[in-house]
Amino acid sequence: MSKYLVTGGAGYVGSVVAAHLLEAGHQVTVLDDLSTGFREGVPAGADFVRGRIQDAADVLDSSFEGVLHFAASSQVGESVQDPEKYWRNNVAGSLELVSAMRKAGVRKLVFSSTAAVYGEPESVPIAETARTSPTNTYGATKLAVDHLITSEAVAHGLAAVSLRYFNVAGAYGSYGERHDPESHLIPLVFQAAMGRRPHIAVYGDDYPTPDGTCIRDYIHVADLAEAHLLALGAAKSGEHLICNLGNGSGFSVREVIESVRRVTGREIPVVTSGRRPGDPAVLVASAGRAHEALGWTPRRPELDEIVADAWRFTLELAVGRQTD
Repeated sequence: MSKYLVTGGAGYVGSVVAAHLLEAGHQVTVLDDLSTGFREGVPAGADFVRGRIQDAADVLDSSFEGVLHFAASSQVGESVQDPEKYWRNNVAGSLELVSAMRKAGVRKLVFSSTAAVYGEPESVPIAETARTSPTNTYGATKLAVDHLITSEAVAHGLAAVSLRYFNVAGAYGSYGERHDPESHLIPLVFQAAMGRRPHIAVYGDDYPTPDGTCIRDYIHVADLAEAHLLALGAAKSGEHLICNLGNGSGFSVREVIESVRRVTGREIPVVTSGRRPGDPAVLVASAGRAHEALGWTPRRPELDEIVADAWRFTLELAVGRQTD
């Protein structure tokens, strides 16, 4: 049994990973300022410290085996409008975290990166060897942290793994997606199904894809959590391993909407408008390296299963809000 710090462990992915760590018999401390996370998202059995990444020095000591780092500002649009916030939180905060780890003698790090570091892909599926050219501040800050981690591994022997992925979906037990504001497609389609928004917007239906709508990579959050635990075992001193995580094919916007219709049995009003600037037709990440280096293969690749788990959590959350 080992002890781990999970930064951002009250958020969507962080809470599911923390739950998996506890189920594997590890001790977990969650560090989260609750600016976007939720106190009820912290799994029972985990110690909770309310604070920012910069407070990690007050938490870490030599009893910790490693850190799983999820804490970050992550809204693409906001990152373009308020870049200072993203450089301060994501990069400066990560620098403070890495420094605190070195001082405490904690030498293992798994970083939640993003496939947004690649920007507009030259080919798909996207491999780790692809050119990195992020098109927004969010992706740029995540790439900067990856460079920081590489430097730390070379200079000070940090054992590190960065996991890059696009869209996380689904739910795990009582842990799921509850962003506010919401910008992810599946929860937005749920809102249309529940009458909380008049329709779901489809931006462009003339892309060079089978049904004309954009194709994106979706990974079940439980599969993602399993990859993070495998990464802890694969981390080697002085090395920074970077792995993309993908489902192998991706799903179109229309496929997602149709899946929600099947799972919920509800009508989904759809309004089609023009393309959004900068939206690539297809974004799918290759998971070949993750399979080889981590032994990871997604066990829940079916879209309907991903949507059904997310829908169950959404309904349970709605009932909970009505009884509060």
